[in-house]
Order: sequence, then C-alpha cells, then structure tokens
Amino acid sequence: MADARSNINVEKDIRELVAEILETDPGEIDGAANFVKDLGMDSMMALELLAAIEKKYRIVIPEDTLPKFTTLNQTVKIVQDILNKK
Repeated sequence: MADARSNINVEKDIRELVAEILETDPGEIDGAANFVKDLGMDSMMALELLAAIEKKYRIVIPEDTLPKFTTLNQTVKIVQDILNKK
C-alpha cells in the first residue's frame, strides 16, 4: 500500500492537513515555509498535525521526530520515509 502512494499525493494530503489546522488556503502554503516562524503554527497545532498524519496513514511517528516537522517539504519527506518502511 505504501508504495502505491506517490510523493505528490502525500504532499497534497499533508498540505491540506496543514491548511486545515492553520485555517488557510492550501495554495498559500509554501513548501519551504517554516511552520512556526513563517506560518504561525504553535506547539498544539504541531501536535494536532502529528495526530492527523498518524490517523490518516495509520502510522506511528516517534515523538522525537516532531521537532523535525519544520516545513511542509520536510514533513512530507519524513512521512514518505515512514510509509516506505511500512
């Protein structure tokens, strides 16, 4: 199943989750924009994003990985790596 999901779909899904949490348009989220500094995400929003990703993909993301979720591009890469190992 994980191999069937392309990077593009994962990126689109996570972009939509981030937009929902930040209450913004998905098209306004730059893949390289820092969640905290550029988009105003706080720690509760970050946890909400983590939980939403885990639920959507039925994966467990190690808690120590959360600080690495700094941009959309980085988050997509981490999730894709976990899905590829699944």
